[in-house]
Formats: sequence, C-alpha cells, structure tokens
Amino acid sequence: MDAHKQGADALFILLGAIMVLAMHAGFAFLELGTVRKKNQVNALVKILVDFCMSTLAYFVIGYGVAYGVSFMVGADTLALKNGYELVKFFFLLTFAAAIPAIISGGIAERAKFWPQLIATAVIVGFVYPFFEGIAWNQHFGFQAWLKALTGDEFHDFAGSVVVHALGGWIALPAVLLMGARSNRYRKDGAISAHPPSNIPFLALGAWILIVGWFGFNVMSAQTLDKMSGLVALNSLMAMVGGTLVALVLGKNDPGFVHNGPLAGLVAVCAGSDVMHPMGALVVGGIAGAIFVGMFTLTQNKWRIDDVLGVWPLHGLCGTWGGIAAGIFGAQSLGGLGGVNFSAQLAGTLLAVAWALVSGFVIYGVLKMTMGLRLTQEEEFEGADLSIHKISGTPERESTW
Repeated sequence: MDAHKQGADALFILLGAIMVLAMHAGFAFLELGTVRKKNQVNALVKILVDFCMSTLAYFVIGYGVAYGVSFMVGADTLALKNGYELVKFFFLLTFAAAIPAIISGGIAERAKFWPQLIATAVIVGFVYPFFEGIAWNQHFGFQAWLKALTGDEFHDFAGSVVVHALGGWIALPAVLLMGARSNRYRKDGAISAHPPSNIPFLALGAWILIVGWFGFNVMSAQTLDKMSGLVALNSLMAMVGGTLVALVLGKNDPGFVHNGPLAGLVAVCAGSDVMHPMGALVVGGIAGAIFVGMFTLTQNKWRIDDVLGVWPLHGLCGTWGGIAAGIFGAQSLGGLGGVNFSAQLAGTLLAVAWALVSGFVIYGVLKMTMGLRLTQEEEFEGADLSIHKISGTPERESTW
C-alpha cells in the first residue's frame, strides 16, 4: 500500500509540474501578443532560456536554500530516493521559474539579454528560495513567531505572495531602473500608444495560463490524499470574478478582459484551500478591479512603462491575495478558518519588503556594471534583429 501511495503521489505531482511547465508557454504568448511586432522573437526566446537558467540555479543552489536538499551526490544515491522526492523538485522548480517569466513582461522591448539572465540566476538561486524557505519550510522561526503572536501562521497555499507578489515587486525596481521605452512618453506630454502586436496570441497566452493554473493551485496539495475540490472550485470562481469585473471596468478592452482572469487567479492562490466559493468570487473581482485601475494609473498618470502590467497584475493582486486569505478564509465569512488578518498582513509585508530591496540591489548593480537596456538604435530596430538577428516574419523568404 505504501508503494502504491508513493507512486500515485509521484504521478499526481508530476502532472501538476507538467501543467505549470505549460504555463510558461502562456507567459511566452502573452508577452508575444502584447509587445510590438519587432520584439516577438525575443519574447519567445527569453521565456525558454530563463526557464533553463532557472532550472540550473534552483537545482544547484535554490532548492538547497529553501529545503536543505542537495542533488550533488552520485546517481546511485539519487536512484535510492523514491520518484516522489525528485518529481517534487520539478514541481517546485516550475514555481520558481515563474519569477523571471513575470519580470520579463515588465521590462520587455528594451532589456539587454545577458544581464537579465544573470538576474534570473541570482533571483532563482537565492532571492526566491530564501523567502520560500521562510514561508513554506519554517526557516528562521518566522512562522513560529507569528503563530505565538497572532494565533496562526502566515498561510499561502499556492503562492499568491511567495510567487506572484514576490515576482511583481521585484519587477517594479527593474522597470523603474530601466526607464520607459523610447518615445513612450514625449516631452510635450503626449503618450505614444505602443499597441499590442497580436491580440489572438495574447488571448492564447491567457488561456494557456488559465488552464495550467488549475495544476498550479490544485496540485499544490502535493499529495493525492490532500487534494481538495474546494481549491479547484475557488480557482474557477476567482477567475470568473476577475474576468467579469475587468470586462466592465475595462470597457470591453480585450487586453483587460484576458488579464482579468489572471488577476483573479493570482489573488486566490493563497486562500484557495480555505475560502468559500462566493468569497473567492469577490476576491477575484476585486483583483480584476485592482488590475484595471492600477494598470491605467501606472501607465497614464505615473508614467511607469510596465509593458505587461506585471506589478499591478502579480505584485498588487498577489499582495491583495495574501491579505484576502486572512479575511475571506475566516469562518465568519464562510471560510474554514485557521488564518487571520494580522498574520497574513505581516507575511505579505515581509515579502514585499524583501522583493523591493532585492530588486533594487540586483538591478541597480547590473545597471552600474553591465547596463540594463539596449541602445536607442537597437531598441528602434527591435530586440528581434538586435539580439537574435532574425524577425518573427522575415519579409524576404528563400525561394528555393
């Protein structure tokens, strides 16, 4: 029976890992559809190479930082481990690799290639797993201290804060230090639209993310016996709430409509295992409103050129999700309990502070040493030709 359970659990979490791995295709197509045509190839290449760099960094350093596990032993020793332990690494890696995929969307169209890869290695090798260990592996006694102080630990079932808020708040310093795309904000006060290049690809990216998110959330149980249908239903309701609110507030804009479900899913991750479905609907709806309102504000009023709106979508909606778990997870609002507002606020604020400091340090050092962005000429030509020497749709095709 033990062998059967281990096999079932390994298959369960492997399927989750594959679903979250597929989400990286969603990140790629969401960025491809949002950026201008001359930067589409770069969007696709960045997501794939960032994932590979993340794998190396997490395998060699990050997983050990978070969980104290090292794979630097002989294959004979690794073979003695059951399949579940090794597949669990794969599953958690796909979460870690989401951080640079999130950041990629914010700094799109003007970022140098190699400095961002170096940032990816540092973030996935240390910055992310450092907080991951605090939130999910009892490091430094923070959770024990919170429980003694408030009665509950910080709760983040599937990463509203650990993954999304962390990624979004690291992206904000990167976007600020890199500066806006050329000619985005003119000296006369006018704003150049820089419209998305391909709405169908943007929509495809959103749909891939939506489908994969049910692996992201449901499989965060990590073992088959702990799987909860409540997580699946809450994820669905939050997605619906985010979409409908973004539709109304975004005035039918397809960019808002297809990011609305992502906002809802970001926000519900933390409390998806403890909320009532109606609470999840409200949480998702509020997240949709946060995204539409803050994306418009940052782009048009504050003139922060966050291309895909990753700070509003992941940073702010993830922050809201962490806090919302302490509100809508309470029994008084139909939740299962075991969470409280104070603990959620403390854990969320710690993540935001860590992300901001880390983001400014990493991207500040890179800016001073290697530079962060393409030259004005390279940016005008487009990252596809400047970095990869080919465009997505070459005008001159071979005739033989």
